[in-house]
Amino acid sequence: MSSDETADRPDSPASVDALYAGVAEVLNTTCDNGRKIGDCQWGVYAFYDYDGEPIYVGQTKERLRNRIRRHLANQRTDAVAMSVLDPFEVAEVEMWPFWRKPSKERLNQAEYTVYRQALERSKFSAVLNEVEPPATATIALPSSKRLAILSAEARREQEHPDVRLARRARTLANLARVISERRVRPGIRRTLWVQAQRLEKLAEERLGDFASG
Repeated sequence: MSSDETADRPDSPASVDALYAGVAEVLNTTCDNGRKIGDCQWGVYAFYDYDGEPIYVGQTKERLRNRIRRHLANQRTDAVAMSVLDPFEVAEVEMWPFWRKPSKERLNQAEYTVYRQALERSKFSAVLNEVEPPATATIALPSSKRLAILSAEARREQEHPDVRLARRARTLANLARVISERRVRPGIRRTLWVQAQRLEKLAEERLGDFASG
């Protein structure tokens, strides 16, 4: 982690330090061409939670490093600001880098392809994107890298179901508050519904742990 990233938060919690360090390590992963994946300017990315559930899909034309850090470390995207996405719920990142500049159409097609794959793999047939990518043709994607953000030790604490329940309930409440205080797109209300399903499913599974014990 660079000194610039830590200079303004010397007493940050261990969970925050682990997140920042994990994001930096993921983005510094070397690809087959010898370049760091975070330095690729164009690409598509997907976030997964601790159950391997796809939860968010996006694209970037400003380097994967910048875009993913804005989501997970700097927390300066609309998705995070409006409590659509909780950075601490993201356990893994998958990235599809385009090392040669793709056309706008091709990048949109790649994002839509990843989005459709995420929906097919989701237990809820839904992800948290507040805006769905425009429907396009699907395409063959470049090779991807799917990487865990946290070490095994840090992950054990963050993925405890009671910790996740509290965090998910807080995210849901914050999102509901945002909706009550602003004029929002229908997609935000759909995201609230998806978050509610995710909370219910986790609570049901946690109750089952005790019922079966």
